[in-house]
Amino acid sequence: MELMAIGEVAARSGVAVSALRYYEAEGLVSCERTAGGARRFPRSVLRRLAFIRAAQNVGLSLPEIREALATLPEGRTPTARDWARLSHTWRARLDEQIAALTQLRDGLAACIGCGCLSLSRCALSNAGDVAAAYGPGARWLSPALRRIPPTSNAGDAAGRAG
Repeated sequence: MELMAIGEVAARSGVAVSALRYYEAEGLVSCERTAGGARRFPRSVLRRLAFIRAAQNVGLSLPEIREALATLPEGRTPTARDWARLSHTWRARLDEQIAALTQLRDGLAACIGCGCLSLSRCALSNAGDVAAAYGPGARWLSPALRRIPPTSNAGDAAGRAG
């Protein structure tokens, strides 16, 4: 099996040496050590790194990426079937992100020039003042937060705010 030095892996993958060390520490990639302690990676690590980058672009967290990588074979380069199986699970997340971005784009067109300057009335950032149910401060920093169901008394809070 051909092994590559960490610098070669970094150069070929576009991943910083520090990130490679971090990924190793997090169990996302593995390597062998020489007698002097230098890291030597199998060529298959290049595919794993491509997978990690793609998964991060989709928005997966490192624990989610680690879980997905744990289903891949250690001793061989993953096949197209392996990748297809894993990437299929990302489809719903991508669809949600596309929908959120489309809503943001379409809302911006209506919002420019509005001048309402009111987070309690703004249809783009806080439609129906739903965020009031969760207390003061910025609540809608991520589309994922919009899926949080209100608590039992949230309806009362949302009705009072505004």
